Amino acid sequence: MAEQRRLYKIGRVVSDKMDKTVVVAVDYLRPHPLYRKIIRKTNKFHAHDASNQCHVGDVVRIGETRPLSKTKRWEVIEIIQHGEEN
Repeated sequence: MAEQRRLYKIGRVVSDKMDKTVVVAVDYLRPHPLYRKIIRKTNKFHAHDASNQCHVGDVVRIGETRPLSKTKRWEVIEIIQHGEEN
């Protein structure tokens, strides 16, 4: 059986209040279907962060994984850039 390619997305962490879970916002630029103006669209994904290393403002790469909970189907692969410390 052929193995399916894994999807990856890059986004910023907008919430780290849950244990071992972060919320990652991924921005897309799409033209409006009628007027063709470029519109920014944001999707939020719950991602598994086993070591609780991610914090708000970090830019991370997330990858598809098996369902880990009701809303969690992604996991943090790497932290690309750390956010600004307060």
